[in-house]
Amino acid sequence: MNQIHPQLAPICDYLEQQLLGKPKAVRLALSCLLASGHLLIEDLPGAGKTSLAKWLAAGFGLSFQRIQFTSDLLPADIIGVSVFEPPTQQFKFHPGPIFHHLVLADELNRASPRTQSALLEAMEEQQVSTDGESYPLKAPFFVIATQNPREQLGTFDLPESQLDRFAMRLSIGFPDLDSEMAMLKRGNQTSQSLAALSVEQLLELQQQVNALHCSDALLDYLLRLVHCSRVLEGASPLSPRCSLTLLACAKAWAFVHHKQHVSPEDVQAVFSAVSAHRLGRGDSGEAYAKQILAEVDPYSDLT
Repeated sequence: MNQIHPQLAPICDYLEQQLLGKPKAVRLALSCLLASGHLLIEDLPGAGKTSLAKWLAAGFGLSFQRIQFTSDLLPADIIGVSVFEPPTQQFKFHPGPIFHHLVLADELNRASPRTQSALLEAMEEQQVSTDGESYPLKAPFFVIATQNPREQLGTFDLPESQLDRFAMRLSIGFPDLDSEMAMLKRGNQTSQSLAALSVEQLLELQQQVNALHCSDALLDYLLRLVHCSRVLEGASPLSPRCSLTLLACAKAWAFVHHKQHVSPEDVQAVFSAVSAHRLGRGDSGEAYAKQILAEVDPYSDLT
């Protein structure tokens, strides 16, 4: 793997020491955060999904809240509720757990579609609305959602509109034999302390990511990837929102690796994580993403 940006190196090193054997998953999660995107993690229990969310929050000094999604969870349990107060003869809004910098929506697809939809406005507009009033969320605001495999009982498929709000989808997977052996030897003790950044530093880093240089040739390549999805038989076409998200995540990946400009390799590194959950369900989305990368030559002219 390439050199890491000096400001991010301590956090990246810490995360890679905790999530052994998964450097790309760690760097993709960091890139998603720096691109101001929301992250969906689909994996079996015990792979480190919740821990990764906590470590990211700690690394950037973000307030953290976990919401356990269940079939009986209601939108008000997420957003909050207005309660009538007799002394003032008025309703007062009591904020729900979504009013934090980083919200872990654990097992999101166990909740009903109505409850899942409570996140849509928050993820898109960084605000929530109830009883005719809108309430802004803290900046920065991120949702990291975990999803059970769809073949498990008691799950509801996330609609395309919900999936499209997530900048990336990751699957951490199990560690290799050597990494799991090191984890067993280490036990529950952490290998090093975490030198956290501040919320203000994170906001500044996000501005630097957004300002990273992209050539017209790079933008042409990115657009050809997106346009290829629109003529690929069986695949769901990628939207203009995906184009913007792909560019933001490629910039963030380049920034994490301390580059001064974005290259086709940076786009390729994030393409599957950004596009697969939009292209198709399950493994088909990954297959479409690989097919698109194989078909589109980064060094040919846009046609």
